[in-house]
Amino acid sequence: MNELSKKPTLPIHGVSGSSFQHLMLDIETMGNESFSSIVSIGAVEFDIETGKTGKQFYTNVDLQSCIDLGLIINASTVMWWMKQNEQARKDLTERIALPIIEALKYFSEFCNMGYEIWGNSARFDCGILQNAYNKAGISIPWDFRKERCVRTLVSFAPEIKANYKLIGTAHNAVDDCNFQIGYCSEIWRFLNCH
Repeated sequence: MNELSKKPTLPIHGVSGSSFQHLMLDIETMGNESFSSIVSIGAVEFDIETGKTGKQFYTNVDLQSCIDLGLIINASTVMWWMKQNEQARKDLTERIALPIIEALKYFSEFCNMGYEIWGNSARFDCGILQNAYNKAGISIPWDFRKERCVRTLVSFAPEIKANYKLIGTAHNAVDDCNFQIGYCSEIWRFLNCH
């Protein structure tokens, strides 16, 4: 991945100007419960039927700004991160990190109410991100009625995910989005052919 500048590259568009109706969201956190601190946000727009991807969003988030906002850290998650691969840790520590409120505002410019927004599970990615928006006093930039769950889709054909190869770095938010898009699209096609 290229080094990130202070301000992420953020295409601003509406769904009407895009052929993509779906957005895969992935966040990396320092906890696994509501109000956990977020250390990166990734999103990739995609076509569920073909797996084709479009514009993407990525930013690291300053951990101290999350704590200052009242988000929490879980010690066991910090220890888990220490055991992850070197590239995943470097992706979080060697790139510029934006304060959480700035990161949320940039994500709001990227996202829009027309997307069906996918999370793994919806209440983890979408839920924790919504908690951060709520703490910051900013409205979420997606329609909660259009939240979709990767885990629910996978439950219909778990063997497809089990046999799908990750390309990229596990726990890099954009690489995780692309991985999830790949197997979700394959599951979608499998379900629609049977």
